[in-house]
Amino acid sequence: MRYDMSTRLTEQEPGAPPPAPYPDQRGWRRARVTPSLAEAYRTVAIPGLSRWRKALAFAGPGFLVAVGYMDPGNWATSLAGGSAFGYKLLSVVVISNLLAILLQALAAKLGIATGRDLAQAVRDSYSRPAVIMHWLLCELAIAACDLAEVIGSAIALNLLFHIPIVIGVLLTGLDVLIILVLQHRGYRTLEALVIALIGTIGVCFVFEIVISRPDLAATARGLLPSADIVRNPAMLYLAIGILGATVMPHNLYLHSSIVQTRKYDESARGRREAIRYAILDSTAALMGALFINAAILVVAAATFNATGHTGVAEIQDAYKLLTPLLGVGGASTVFALALLASGQNSTLTGTLAGQITMEGFLDIRMRPWLRRLLTRGIAILPAVIAAYYFGESGTAKLLILSQVVLSMQLSFAVFPLVIFTSSKAKMGEYVNPPWLKRLAYAVAFVIAGLNVWLLAQVVRG
Repeated sequence: MRYDMSTRLTEQEPGAPPPAPYPDQRGWRRARVTPSLAEAYRTVAIPGLSRWRKALAFAGPGFLVAVGYMDPGNWATSLAGGSAFGYKLLSVVVISNLLAILLQALAAKLGIATGRDLAQAVRDSYSRPAVIMHWLLCELAIAACDLAEVIGSAIALNLLFHIPIVIGVLLTGLDVLIILVLQHRGYRTLEALVIALIGTIGVCFVFEIVISRPDLAATARGLLPSADIVRNPAMLYLAIGILGATVMPHNLYLHSSIVQTRKYDESARGRREAIRYAILDSTAALMGALFINAAILVVAAATFNATGHTGVAEIQDAYKLLTPLLGVGGASTVFALALLASGQNSTLTGTLAGQITMEGFLDIRMRPWLRRLLTRGIAILPAVIAAYYFGESGTAKLLILSQVVLSMQLSFAVFPLVIFTSSKAKMGEYVNPPWLKRLAYAVAFVIAGLNVWLLAQVVRG
């Protein structure tokens, strides 16, 4: 094992492919480093002239990213929002998803254009104390996300098989073994599993929407933003929670790294084509995530809010009420199966994100199995403690709180991403055009402003 905390950034792991030369490095202080996830770097070949075959070859990273946008934290906020306020927060789900599409496109462009993931870019550009601060904040975000994911999976195991919550949390930690097994079979095998689980979730919610028979007119009205969202503090709190649940800070680090698993042509034309296909991949995947998130809120509005059950916030309560209220056998079981697929899927990608941020920020290099075990342990320990302390009764509050914490961390990933991709010195010909710079900075400041408001509300109690 090699455990390297040094700042010698050109050192490579044994057997790792050397980083390809990039023509313009003026904006960076150091030469490119060994890529994160070096064992998967440029392992997926891109076929020749067929556009469809190229699109299929590039498809995958976007779906790994999209997993984070449909995790159990989204379930908690969308379930609470739909049961309490009907369809009114549907517009927040749509807007949050559009913000996610923009930010993930910037993350993909950074990774392909510069050959650096976001964590490596931060390490190159900022002082050592600032880098450590960013890493700690990112670990906090991953821990908050893992809290939602493992508790969601544990709830599903409890509902389906009556396994105690704490035991269920520990069982979800075994996902690290799944990653190790699948990556030995090739990175595309891991992507195939993730896509299959996403398909399972989608099919489950098509079933739930059909049997819940939502009010189509009210659903259409919910797509339009309402001033009530800003005026009502409870609604705004949930809206910011939905934003935190939808736009995941660690997904920006993840995406900027895993787009480099594709062996695209590294000429200027090849990189531009790779950026185009990567954005197509992530946009298509995130539209699927939008359907699932919207479906959760719509099912909650049609099933609970419409029948006067406006206080349903616990996933366990939703499970118990779905079949009696809808009058369809199996509705609750399908709901729990979708939750289990969602939680397990999210923990897989959360483990990869932990590895990428640790390598990118700190340049720690160790054996893959030990590195994943360490990053998984850092993330899952708070979830075990929280599950043991709060038990089943406080899971909904924990899930929503975890999404608010994610939202508070978001600006620390968004601002560096926007700054780097708007820098001509760092991005060269791939720099954001003026209209995109203005839009990206507007999004960054809106997110920061909402978080300042949220912090003020928390301080006021």
